[in-house]
Amino acid sequence: MKEIEIQNLFDMTKTIAAGLFEGKTYPFEVLPEISGFIEELGRTLPEDRYERRGDNVWIAKSAVVAPTAYINGPVIIDEEAEIRHCAFIRGSAIVGKHAVVGNSTELKNVILFDNVQVPHYNYVGDSILGYKSHMGAGSITSNVKSDKTLVEVKVHGTPIQTGLKKVGAILGDQVEVGCGSILNPGSVIGANTNIYPLSSVRGYVPGGSIYKTRGEIAEKQ
Repeated sequence: MKEIEIQNLFDMTKTIAAGLFEGKTYPFEVLPEISGFIEELGRTLPEDRYERRGDNVWIAKSAVVAPTAYINGPVIIDEEAEIRHCAFIRGSAIVGKHAVVGNSTELKNVILFDNVQVPHYNYVGDSILGYKSHMGAGSITSNVKSDKTLVEVKVHGTPIQTGLKKVGAILGDQVEVGCGSILNPGSVIGANTNIYPLSSVRGYVPGGSIYKTRGEIAEKQ
């Protein structure tokens, strides 16, 4: 649990983190439960700060949502978040405080912790993005293997069976993903790591690193 830095994913709204991650060993274990959790939590949100729009869509009154954005429930959009022009939220998404979901960005079955930015042409599916992580323009999470087998998460070469066909990426706090990068199914990136633009990332990248290529990962000084 320590190696994949689950603790770095607890900085969002305390209610959400405590409720969704309770009793879990690995972050990917919450992915099948996001939808039901949102529906339960949404009904408890204070009406003076959140409004319900349509079926199982709760949006903070302080959030800014472009009229051209498409939002399908279940979804919670937290306070001061920004959902920009032509964003496409397909459902089962939690968007944290001050997060940015940008132009033509698509979300599906995800948790974006506070201050996350996916601002330009990103696809984020079946993934968890830690506090203040940022995905550069055109970077995506690939969530299904080409042979359609179940996804493994590898930590220091040790495979962990997820039992899931769809797992995207898990990012720790303050991860920077360069433009045009692909995070392959089951990628785990430790906190405070930078991914070079146009990278194809697979497996585990330690925290505090600079990822250049698969065989060239430098420790930050």
